[in-house]
Amino acid sequence: MDLGLTDKVALIAGGSSGIGLAIARELAAEGAHIALGARDPARLAEAERLVKETARGRVHATGVDITDSAATTRWIEEVATAFGALHIVVAGGPTPPTGPAAAFAPADYRAAVDTVLLPAVDLALTALPHLRAGRWGRILFVASETAAVPNSGLALSGVTRAAIVRFAQALAADTGRDGVTVNVLAPAATHTPLLERVVAQRGDDVATALAAVGAHTALGRIARPEEIAAAAAFLASTRAGYITGTVQLIDGGASVLGASATHYVPREQTC
Repeated sequence: MDLGLTDKVALIAGGSSGIGLAIARELAAEGAHIALGARDPARLAEAERLVKETARGRVHATGVDITDSAATTRWIEEVATAFGALHIVVAGGPTPPTGPAAAFAPADYRAAVDTVLLPAVDLALTALPHLRAGRWGRILFVASETAAVPNSGLALSGVTRAAIVRFAQALAADTGRDGVTVNVLAPAATHTPLLERVVAQRGDDVATALAAVGAHTALGRIARPEEIAAAAAFLASTRAGYITGTVQLIDGGASVLGASATHYVPREQTC
């Protein structure tokens, strides 16, 4: 299936690991030019190498912290200038601390808004003029299952992801007639190296813990990053031109089985 992504320019925040890296590799394999942005220089360099393995177009990596608005603006302008256009924006980033609603003070909620919600909003709004200029664009927010279903143990995630959904839907209404679609990916637990490290740091056996999480899905396992990336690539494609303002829950059917308290979410996990 031709997704029509050849020579499209994709800017991916949080693209040095996990789901973000998988999305970068998927889009690169489809012929898109890739601009990666992340904070960790070593992981970013390795991500650039991995993306180039599948790339049919150009790949460029930039060290950037998207909680710094000025740095975000510079990055977007540099990418648009270097590639001559900007078509796809993937907004991933950190996950806030886990815990129930009453476990956090107002300052914790403010911090979550500052690190999760506002950088995603800033990235989208700063990139938007470039997408509108080309009369074609895709904005994808990589959120969490909490964007679609409640989980009492992930209060800060739920607050910030729900806000991202409402922003994305409002933005979709503003930009549709400019040829720009806006959608939210809501993946559940996904098997990434970072998730493995977090489970190990908690003193649990990795295989046993991830199997327990995966058991509470209709498919009996947790997601692989490339499965989330495949959904992202389709939403970014020309073939998905009539899909906008949606939340795509990707949880292997966990939501149809009922609630589960078994989650492993790091305090700082890029998408």
